[in-house]
Amino acid sequence: MNDNLKDKCGVFGIYSPGEDIARISYFGLYSLQHRGQECAGIVVSDGNKFNNVKGMGLVSSVFSEKDIASLKGHLAIGHNRYSTTGGNTPNNIQPFILNLKDDDLAIAHNGNIINTIELSKSLQGVNLSSTTDTEVMGWVIAKTPGKNLEEKINNAIPKFKGAFSIVILTRKKLFAFRDQYGFRPLVIGKLNGGYVVCSETCALETVGSAYIRDVKPGEIIAIDKSGLRQVGSIPSTKKSFCVFEYVYLARPDSMLNKELVHQVRQRSGEILAYESPVSADMVAAIPDSGTSAAIGYSIASGIPFGEILIKNRYIGRTFIQPEQRIREMGVKIKFNPLKKIVKGKRIVIVDDSIVRGTTIKKIIQVLRKYGAKKIHIRICSPPINSPCYFGVDTPDKHQFIAYKKSVNDIKKFINADSLSYLSLDGLVKATKQAKNSLCCGCFTGKYVMDVNSNFRKDILETKKLAVLISNAGTGTNLQSIIDAIENKSLKAEISVVVSDSKDAIGLQRAKKHHLPILIVSKKDDLAQILKNKYQVDYIALAGWKQIMKDSFLQSFTNKILNIHPGLIPDKKTGFVKNPDGTKGLWNKGKFTDNAIKNYFKKKFTFAGSSVHFLSKEFDFGPVLERCFEKISPGDTVDSLYSRLKKKENQIYVKSLIKVCN
Repeated sequence: MNDNLKDKCGVFGIYSPGEDIARISYFGLYSLQHRGQECAGIVVSDGNKFNNVKGMGLVSSVFSEKDIASLKGHLAIGHNRYSTTGGNTPNNIQPFILNLKDDDLAIAHNGNIINTIELSKSLQGVNLSSTTDTEVMGWVIAKTPGKNLEEKINNAIPKFKGAFSIVILTRKKLFAFRDQYGFRPLVIGKLNGGYVVCSETCALETVGSAYIRDVKPGEIIAIDKSGLRQVGSIPSTKKSFCVFEYVYLARPDSMLNKELVHQVRQRSGEILAYESPVSADMVAAIPDSGTSAAIGYSIASGIPFGEILIKNRYIGRTFIQPEQRIREMGVKIKFNPLKKIVKGKRIVIVDDSIVRGTTIKKIIQVLRKYGAKKIHIRICSPPINSPCYFGVDTPDKHQFIAYKKSVNDIKKFINADSLSYLSLDGLVKATKQAKNSLCCGCFTGKYVMDVNSNFRKDILETKKLAVLISNAGTGTNLQSIIDAIENKSLKAEISVVVSDSKDAIGLQRAKKHHLPILIVSKKDDLAQILKNKYQVDYIALAGWKQIMKDSFLQSFTNKILNIHPGLIPDKKTGFVKNPDGTKGLWNKGKFTDNAIKNYFKKKFTFAGSSVHFLSKEFDFGPVLERCFEKISPGDTVDSLYSRLKKKENQIYVKSLIKVCN
């Protein structure tokens, strides 16, 4: 698995009197560790009260023998987390416990709902303790009318838009339910006289539970002293199971929709060999995610399978490190090539996917260094070019290498001799599922429901801004941001106002509003200061005149907002149309004064400005907002800019609202 496509969560629930519930839950979560490595928790009930242990880190580090011994009871739920809504912080560890008047309720969730903000606004009088959609869902259930929890869940589910496989614990009952599309897996097993509900069948086998069946899409089940029964069902008109569960997310020894994941991946490798044959001396995998497919490719092609990379299984996944530079360093110590085997060989390397391309590029670089004659990359899924909104933490689409590059361009970027992806039809064929029963949105950009493309995992969190100013201008952009925060239209806080001059007029505005101020020199490592000391989420350039280094831009990819006095097109070869249909002026390479003069010099009918994310080209990058101002016959540079500046302030705030709210 390359770069930055991240797992989701694992859920586990058990009702089994007479068993060591906590220990069984521990090993259940241990076997689901691949689904989330940030934190873990277990809540146990003895029929009268809850007891719980939660913590940051892997299952093995969160729970001690003493912890397990302290968790007494006969029913429990547990959770492994990889954050999809809400950051990786202690307050977001699941399961969440809601102390209600009639009964306590604990909830754990795998998936992601896309209407979290709307639901959170409907919760009058509730002070959320976290920034996750899971707690919001718990409170929505608790606040929904119904004479008992069964009715509340039935009445609440239609309010949830998105993917959810959920386990809920009360003092005496275990509930489990799944969204009507069945995005994420959820299975039921029998354990002696009790039952287990969990994310994958591998966890059932680990704890000695016999698989019974899947929780059906839209189904609600309850387990208590009377046994297992269905207590509700939301009509499921369209199944949309995540195809990426087969590609990477699920463990190879799990069964998904009656298909063994290992065999699906092996078939994908076989189909890939037929679709994209090549002459080579050996087939190898990027361990472990590409191994099953590589075996299939070897079988179908007749090219021997062998190992060329030894994985250090005690090194954390490379995506855990927050910065690209550190992530690339992690690659070098994660895989160690077998030099003698690589030298002089034509090698087919099989992996599950390419996200950014940085990991596979590094691997190819090392293999060439050790004498590989030819390196052919085969990917057993189609190019990923769109985000997942339903439970996988994917980056912004602009960070997917396949969104902005063709297959041939990706081949050149990673320096492979050839590159081929499995077709979508080939992948679907490997799953043995009907194409219309699968969600393939990460490959196609088409989803079973309408989605907000601006959705972010930190949607419930207040964003921290750094506003960078120089001694040019009067600080009106800064004031517009301050005003928007104070009137609560912008959900953010200014962590620091940064200037390269103590004489910047904008600093007077910062002092008036008691904002932290930082005066920096060119020698300061501003990126590290903003990340480590102020922990900023976004940077707003408001008259900043210093050149940003590439390392700074990489530290804040699509996090730096800039306003340019021209109409930046979406593509370098394109242009923006003015309101009257004429071609808009980009003003590439020009700063404000010269840009405004240029509108008059070239006799344009409209002036305009663009708010965009900063890239290596200072006046190009993904555009958030544009504004236009008609040029009147009697206009001067000052009169035109005065009107345009007011609109610039408005679209700057509008852009910040778009990324922060």
